[in-house]
Amino acid sequence: MINTIIFDFGDIFVNLNKQETIDEFKKLGLDGPNADLVKLNTQFEKGHISENDFVNGFKKYIPKASDNEIRNAWNTVIGEFPLYRLEFLQMLVGKYKMFLLTNTDSIHIDYFEQKVGESFSRDFYQCFEKVYYSYEMGKRKPEIEIYTELLKKHDLSPRRTLFIDDKKENTDAAASLGIQVWNLKVGEEDVVDLFEKKIF
Repeated sequence: MINTIIFDFGDIFVNLNKQETIDEFKKLGLDGPNADLVKLNTQFEKGHISENDFVNGFKKYIPKASDNEIRNAWNTVIGEFPLYRLEFLQMLVGKYKMFLLTNTDSIHIDYFEQKVGESFSRDFYQCFEKVYYSYEMGKRKPEIEIYTELLKKHDLSPRRTLFIDDKKENTDAAASLGIQVWNLKVGEEDVVDLFEKKIF
């Protein structure tokens, strides 16, 4: 029986505007993501480079863009966080151990907290026993070590733990450790449909 739920963040609770971000960078002169920028993002999500290093990495391709323009374009991805999802999460408090595990960076988290406000973000974070950001952990999903760290630190049983994420490579990695998983299909499913999945 499941007693622990580990949630992803983007497209699970907060909607992501991926195409809008690409469009905003195009306005700044960037054709689209490339291998160098994908690597840069990975380094930033692992906390291996600073915010300034990250922004300067974009300036190699869009030298005329200001720091603020790059940050604003980057933050376009952070969409709405529907209140009903927070209310659903709050209903689970006390019934399950809950954790947030997300690949993210300091720019996005600062912007999210500013966007939703102090009260909303506090109410959200209080639902979890602990919140785990990849940039603070020095590792990111789907690296196996990120899951084993949570299991070990909180003495969790994989077979009694459910992990919810929209990326199949992330749920596959968790499943390889015996963790129960739900690979949520964005646009077709919603985290509030959890108990319709018959995982429990």
